[in-house]
Amino acid sequence: MSHLGERSIPELFGDAMSQLAKLIGNEFALAHAELSEKISDAGRAAALVGAGAVLMVPAIVILLFAAAAALIRGGVSDPVAYLCVGGASIVVSGALMAIGFNRLSGKALRPSITLDQVERDKMAAKGMVR
Repeated sequence: MSHLGERSIPELFGDAMSQLAKLIGNEFALAHAELSEKISDAGRAAALVGAGAVLMVPAIVILLFAAAAALIRGGVSDPVAYLCVGGASIVVSGALMAIGFNRLSGKALRPSITLDQVERDKMAAKGMVR
């Protein structure tokens, strides 16, 4: 049995490759866990958005009718009041949808911790080969 200081270069290289393979396996496990967490977070977020939308629709309709009624009482004709309220609603809903889609983008769901760690491991592996 050889001592630690007497190990050959092929033995050292084999150990390094074995450790690198184990590290890569651990990185894949980390990536899987992180992606599962991101997908779970996105699912919970989508469920909350859906529930909120279902409950919010009747309230918004009543508020929009109230806004149109206020414009009508202020002297605006019925069609113009409804057009103004409907147009403002479209602008606000479009902005909210854009924000929501942005938060569900690929960049937001990217497993950044794992990718950063893989990059560091890649640099370490290059250093081991030299």
